[in-house]
Amino acid sequence: MHCRALLLLMMTMTAPTAMADEHQTLTRIADDVYLAGSDPEHAEDEAEDLFIAGDSLRVSAPVTGTAHMAGRTVEALSDIAGDVYAAAMDLTIAGDIGGDASLAGYDIRVASVGGDLRATAARLRLDGPVGGYALLAADELTLDAAVAGDLFLSADEVNFGPAARVDGRLLLYEAEPGTLEVPARVAPEDRVERREQHEWQHDVGDYTALSWAEILGRFVLGLAVVALLAGLAAALVPAPMAALRRRLLETPWRALWIGFLGQSAVVGSGFVLALTGIGILLLPAVMLLAGLLGLAGYIVGVYAFGVGLLHMLGRAFPTHWRDRAMAAAVGAVTVGLLGLVPLLGWIFVLALSLAGVGAIVSHGVRPRFFA
Repeated sequence: MHCRALLLLMMTMTAPTAMADEHQTLTRIADDVYLAGSDPEHAEDEAEDLFIAGDSLRVSAPVTGTAHMAGRTVEALSDIAGDVYAAAMDLTIAGDIGGDASLAGYDIRVASVGGDLRATAARLRLDGPVGGYALLAADELTLDAAVAGDLFLSADEVNFGPAARVDGRLLLYEAEPGTLEVPARVAPEDRVERREQHEWQHDVGDYTALSWAEILGRFVLGLAVVALLAGLAAALVPAPMAALRRRLLETPWRALWIGFLGQSAVVGSGFVLALTGIGILLLPAVMLLAGLLGLAGYIVGVYAFGVGLLHMLGRAFPTHWRDRAMAAAVGAVTVGLLGLVPLLGWIFVLALSLAGVGAIVSHGVRPRFFA
């Protein structure tokens, strides 16, 4: 069936990743470096500002400015002179950070930070000194370094190493104030302030370590929002959504490559406009358009995938709003769960989104090639 072709398309899109692990895309603009790929590595010339994303990434060459890093596994071995913004499941920063650091992940280990440190994780370990204040939220925290400024701390379990010291105030946010023992060598009692856990939101803002229940709740909420958007689109504009669904399921390969071309054209136009100088003012609008197009493609892809799965199970194509809502819900849940598969999941979601974009472009523009 058509949905089998779509499934085959997604599987073949993910299959070459093992062969492409050694490849990466590198772009230089002035002294800034942009790296992306399965296992990208910044290992040669130094970069002023570094933008790197992938599944497993490594930074082993110096960065004289700011570093932006995102991936499943992130390992930064070299020094970073400016600020660091990083998010990963496993995040290790062994080099020295000259500026501020904003970090988020599941397991984080960080060396010295010259400025302020903001980090949230399930497991967090700080092995080097912090030159400014530190804002730390974790389930398990190991502190084995000095914090020059104030330390805002919310954690279920804290291990103070021999080098742990807080020169400013130590503000503890506890479920039951007084339960966490603080050695006098870390901070004397007159500089320790104990507060209720709920005060964290008021004092610090929404920068807390998420529990598994909260993570699950947000995941379910995300699925519900996607299902609602897809269901509403199918109910309010049934004819166009049916046409997009047919186009995607009947010609998934064509939808995928047209979607790739269409999204590339939108994103690429932003950089071409930026080259004109004055056109750089339009870059945010172009990036917003690209994001909205990607979201629309994802909604169309989710709906088409749900319809295809139900059709494979013997159900007729939807003609009533209840059937369309069911297809949207099935598609949202199935795609959301498949997206959780390590490495292959995000490639599947990307391919589905691009196929949805291709269906939109084909329906709206009706491109003809080699005619």
